[in-house]
Amino acid sequence: MNYSPIIVGTMRWGIWGAHFSKKQVQQMISTCLEHRLTTFDHADIYGDYSTEKLFGNAFSEMKIDRQHIQLISKCGIEMPCDSRNYRLKSYNCSKDHILKSVDKSLQNLGVDYLDLLLLHRPSPLMDPHEIAAAFGILRSSGKVLNFGVSNFSVSQFDLLNDLFPLNTNQIEVSINHTAAFRDGTLDQMMRHNLSPMAYSVMGNYFSESTAQNDRIRQVLINLCSKYEAEENQLLLSFLRKHPAGILPVVGTSKPQTILKFKESLKIELDREDWFMLLEAAEGKEVP
Repeated sequence: MNYSPIIVGTMRWGIWGAHFSKKQVQQMISTCLEHRLTTFDHADIYGDYSTEKLFGNAFSEMKIDRQHIQLISKCGIEMPCDSRNYRLKSYNCSKDHILKSVDKSLQNLGVDYLDLLLLHRPSPLMDPHEIAAAFGILRSSGKVLNFGVSNFSVSQFDLLNDLFPLNTNQIEVSINHTAAFRDGTLDQMMRHNLSPMAYSVMGNYFSESTAQNDRIRQVLINLCSKYEAEENQLLLSFLRKHPAGILPVVGTSKPQTILKFKESLKIELDREDWFMLLEAAEGKEVP
């Protein structure tokens, strides 16, 4: 399955962030497609279960060929909110829940199929045989073309992948969160010739004042001048340098930022510059 080199996250398009109108969603979709960013990342819970419908209502009026975009969604979390009467936040990876969640996502998005379905988080109670059975039904019906997971460890990925072929693992990776470089997650993706996806790709760099971010900033000051680039572009290039071929999910609601990220695809960080950023992030030189 081919996804765009930058995946457009929709989590903050609705009531969890920008409160976009239908017209604003259409403008964002148009901007992305104009710049060949064709993959959109959703989850059923986004916007208290409302953002998929916001997107679907906007997309349905745009007369865009469905085959020209790729839609990702996630399921497996039950979250209390005004539209759901769950007693507490919990995980549900049962076959029944997965099948019903996909049907609801398709209804909200106004489409016949998802290009990729991800289990949002691993559950201590998940039965891989039951999940594989649900995935098999969805694949046979044509409702989902590809399947993957999110936030799974190496062993959890193997547990399910042994029963049903998975397409990716969407994990947290950023300049502030570099564990995946060493915990085997990215190695596993390369071993299976799969492209990992990464969320929260800016980490907390722009939102928190920390000693770590101060160190990173000092390195970025020089690199911004060297590469004639902005900080967010270099932070994205830091991830894309990894040989696993990380596909970043960018969660912005600003069209101009989308364009900046697209421009970052032209940047190729020097190896030593990459390690300067890693050293700043981890507060010590490599062993």
